[in-house]
Amino acid sequence: MARQDQSAYWWRRAARNVIIAVVVLACAAASWKLFSERRDLISHLSIASAYPSLLLLAATLLLGPWNLLRRRPNPISFDLRRDLGIWAGITAVFHTVIGLNVHLRGRPWLYFIDEHRGLRHDLFGFSNDTGLFAALLFLLLLAISNDLSLRRLGSRRWKSLQQWTYLAALLTVMHAVGYQSIEKRPAAYCMVLWSITAAVCVTQGAGVWRRTHDHGSNRL
Repeated sequence: MARQDQSAYWWRRAARNVIIAVVVLACAAASWKLFSERRDLISHLSIASAYPSLLLLAATLLLGPWNLLRRRPNPISFDLRRDLGIWAGITAVFHTVIGLNVHLRGRPWLYFIDEHRGLRHDLFGFSNDTGLFAALLFLLLLAISNDLSLRRLGSRRWKSLQQWTYLAALLTVMHAVGYQSIEKRPAAYCMVLWSITAAVCVTQGAGVWRRTHDHGSNRL
């Protein structure tokens, strides 16, 4: 019976990941069609991976407070949030690798240092630095997105590492804002970015309020 339950669990999780993959591909196709103004393949892939990654990251950050607002159980880790986070990390890292070949092809180091081997202190350097640090955080989060890491680290330490997601999200937004300014992108880009950012901030704030309010009520 236990074996059957485990088999059913993995089938459900596999089906969920297939659905997420289909949604990611659909978002990538929409981004490719609607937001990419350049015709070369690398530029298309950069945009087509950027916005699905942003949406997946937002979904990951919305699930916890959404559970709190509905007064549903909100465990330290649950499969839907973990799977969305894994896909967000994968697409973010993929976008970083592709993005380092859009402007200075064959010379990715020039995204971070200038031709005189000094660190970039302009908006271009800032945007690339924030994107790189976000990608490194996503790699860390991908590395701990499994039950083995949770057991070895313990719930408290694992959760403290998992909360670096918020910094990764902030760096992602800073990276996106920088590139929107650098490339003077149309208003549609800004609308998508700020709509997603606002939705996450409002929902996170509401979740914090709900948790604080519930804790205060419990004391009474």
